[in-house]
Amino acid sequence: MERTYFDNSATTRMDRRVMEEMLPYFDQRYGNASSMHSFGREAYDAIELARERTAKALGATTREVVFTSGGTESDNLAIQGAAFANIAKGRHIITTAFEHHAVLHTCHFMGSQGFRVTYLPVDGQGLVDPEDLKRAMTKETILVSVMAANNEVGTIQPIRELGAIAHEGGSLFHTDAVQSIAKLPVDIASDNIDLISISAHKFHGPKGVGALCVRKGVKLRPVVYGGGQERGLRSSTENVPGIVGLGKAIKIGVSEMEDSVARMVAIRDRLIDGTLSSLEGCFLNGHRTKRLCNNAHFRFDLVEGEALVLSLDMKGFATSTGSACSTRSAETSHVLKALGVRPEDSRGSLRLSLSKFNTMEEAERFLGAIGEIVARLRSMAPRAARSGGA
Repeated sequence: MERTYFDNSATTRMDRRVMEEMLPYFDQRYGNASSMHSFGREAYDAIELARERTAKALGATTREVVFTSGGTESDNLAIQGAAFANIAKGRHIITTAFEHHAVLHTCHFMGSQGFRVTYLPVDGQGLVDPEDLKRAMTKETILVSVMAANNEVGTIQPIRELGAIAHEGGSLFHTDAVQSIAKLPVDIASDNIDLISISAHKFHGPKGVGALCVRKGVKLRPVVYGGGQERGLRSSTENVPGIVGLGKAIKIGVSEMEDSVARMVAIRDRLIDGTLSSLEGCFLNGHRTKRLCNNAHFRFDLVEGEALVLSLDMKGFATSTGSACSTRSAETSHVLKALGVRPEDSRGSLRLSLSKFNTMEEAERFLGAIGEIVARLRSMAPRAARSGGA
C-alpha cells in the first residue's frame, strides 16, 4: 500500500542533505565544543556556522541566536526569562487563548508566580484584533506573546502590527514561529520581534534542537543553570549534530522557500476546494487565505475525528485530528474552542499538513478516498444523531 504523510505540522521528514551534513559530527568530529583541542575547535566552528545560517534566516546577528532543545524550551526561556528579568518594571503578560501549549502552560505557571496574564480572544477565523491588544496594554505590561501562525488551523497573525503595538506600550514582543519558518519570511527588526522561537524538526531538520533569537539589548534570566554555554542563557553541552542539522535545514528552507511555498499552496487549495465541494456537512477551520501554505483543517458533521484518522491511516494517509501535542488527550481542542466551535462539533476535526515533499497526485488520491470514508463513518453514527436528534 502506498503511504502518504499529511501530518507535517507534527513533524517533518528530514531532508537528506541535512542528514549528510550531520553525520560526521556523530563519529568523526565528535568533540565537545568547549574543549581546546582540535576536536573541540571543529565542533565549535560547526556550531558557529549554524549560528550564522540561523541568524541570516531571521534577519538577526549571530550574537542574538541561542540554541535550545526545541520550540518548547525556547518558549519557556522567552517567557520565563523575560518576565523574571523585567519584574521590576511590571508583572503583566499578554498572550492569546489560541497559543500552543508550550506558551499557554508557561503563562499559567507565570500566573502562579505572581504575574497577571491576559488571554486575548480571537475571532471565528482565528485572528487577533490589534485593537484588543491596545486595550489590554498597561504600564505594567512587560511581555506580549503571540504565535506567528497557529499549529492546528494555520491562521497567520498580523505579527508586525502586534509587535509595533507592544513596543509602543513599552513591552517586549515574543512570537512562537515554530510552524512558520521556511513558510513565511521573517526579519526580526522590521517585524518588531524581540524574541522568536523555532524548532528544527518542523522544517526538515532533526528533532530535539531549536533556537531562541534574542534581540540585542533584551534581558533574560536563564531557566537552566550550569556551565554557561550559549552566553549563559542555556547551559548544557551543545548538541553539535543537531545544531549542525538546524543550520543546514534553515539555510535550505529559506533559500528554497519561494518554490516550495508555491507548490504547497497549490496542493493545499486543491485539498480544501475538493473536500468542501464534494462533501456536505464539511467546514473549513481557520482563515481561508491568511493561513499557512501547508495547512488544511476541516470539521465534519456526524464523524469522530479519531475514527476518521484511523480510517485514513488504513488507506495509507497519515493525518491528525489536532495538535500532536494534545491528540492523546480527551480534552476538546482549545484552539477550536477559541474559534467558537461547539465541543460536539470540534470532535469531527481533521488536519492535513503538507511539506515540500508532498505531491498533487497524493492530494488527488486523498480526495478519491475521503468521500467514501466519511459516508461509511456517518452510516455508523447513532440514528438520533443522523436525524438531528429527532
